[in-house]
Amino acid sequence: PGNYRTQLWDKQSESFLPSTPGLGMHVEVKDPDGKVVLSRQYGSEGRFTFTSHTPGEHQICLHSNSTRMALFAGGKLRVHLDIQVGEHTNNYPEIAAKDKLTELQLRARQLLDQVEQIQKEQNYQRVRRGLQ
Repeated sequence: PGNYRTQLWDKQSESFLPSTPGLGMHVEVKDPDGKVVLSRQYGSEGRFTFTSHTPGEHQICLHSNSTRMALFAGGKLRVHLDIQVGEHTNNYPEIAAKDKLTELQLRARQLLDQVEQIQKEQNYQRVRRGLQ
C-alpha cells in the first residue's frame, strides 16, 4: 500500500499549505512488464493498494487531474508519498472487520499472504541472480 498527501503553493504566504479537498489526483502503477496494475482517481490525499505478481521495479505515477488548480497554485504542488512493501503492510483487524472473518479464517488469510510473500521474494532473488 501507499499513502500520499498533497500541498499547494500559496503565493501570499510563500509556503506550501494543505491542499483543498477539490484537488484530484490520479494514481497509476505499472509492473516491470509495463502492465498497469492500478489506475484510479483519488482526492487530495489518499491510500492506494495494489498486488503485483511480477517481481522487479514498479513505476508509480501520480498526477493532478486539475490544471486549473495547479495554475491557481502558481504551478507548484508538493506530494508526500509513503510506500510500504511486504506482508506487514496488511491491517488484519481491519480486514477481519470488513470481511466479517472468523479468527480461523483470518489466520488462514495471514498464512496465505506469508506464503505469497515468500514466493515473491524467491522469484525476485531468481530474477536478480539471472541479471548478474
